[in-house]
Amino acid sequence: MDNEIVVVDDESTGTIKNIEHLDIENMEIIFDSITNADLHNIFENADYVIHQAALPSVPRSVKDPLSSNHVNVTGTLKVLIAARDCDVKKVVWASSSSAYGDTPTLPKVEDMPVNPKSPYAITKVTGEFYSKTFSELYDLPTVSLRYFNVFGPRQNPKSQYAAVIPKFITAIMKDQSPVVFGDGKQSRDFTFVSNVVNANILACESSMDGVYNVACGQRITINQLILLINEILGKNINPEYTAPRQGDVKHSLADISKISNSGYECEYKLRDGLEKTISYFSELVE
Repeated sequence: MDNEIVVVDDESTGTIKNIEHLDIENMEIIFDSITNADLHNIFENADYVIHQAALPSVPRSVKDPLSSNHVNVTGTLKVLIAARDCDVKKVVWASSSSAYGDTPTLPKVEDMPVNPKSPYAITKVTGEFYSKTFSELYDLPTVSLRYFNVFGPRQNPKSQYAAVIPKFITAIMKDQSPVVFGDGKQSRDFTFVSNVVNANILACESSMDGVYNVACGQRITINQLILLINEILGKNINPEYTAPRQGDVKHSLADISKISNSGYECEYKLRDGLEKTISYFSELVE
């Protein structure tokens, strides 16, 4: 029997058009927010809840911490309560590498002390503590996946809170200088979205529980990233540097040993993911 999928989305940071290309017969879409929807009714016969809903972006949370808290903390708590009451088998949800903050130790390992440096990071750490508590108090299995800089096709490059990769790709494609906050020497462990999807499925189907990094275990500086995008596009566009942003960390690199021991593989390396993402944006321009 095919899986039945229910999607809850208020399109506040995305659009349902992003999944229109998928050939899924047994999928219901509910246009609502997790803070408003009747999650008990939605989760009534669910086996797994994959909770990706959030107000993303560190800068957004610095500007408006209350909204980030409402969606990312209150919303996550509503998800956990409904999942508990409906006897869901497991909740797998999107935490964030921002939990580590600017701790200089690399790579980041799951048992390191958390050190959130922005309201957004605080909301994710709070969600992790709530998940752990619900597992211990109510016997609800939970998995918190700490994503490291996820990117891929269909990200919106026009938002002021857009991820750097779609912004850089579209700028360089138009022969415009990509804007870099700081000196570009900061480094990130970028993760192609297909790796994240695989991690979520693995978390549902395996005995995983607790907190896991989801990344590739490799880092690249922002300056090197711009050079690589230029190389793939056959361009030579120099960046424009501006002041660093509040709440941003200098370096990020994941230790993925824990999730790898559960069967995870970084199937798509950075260049593979960049080529697929660039191909998508190139088709939009043509």
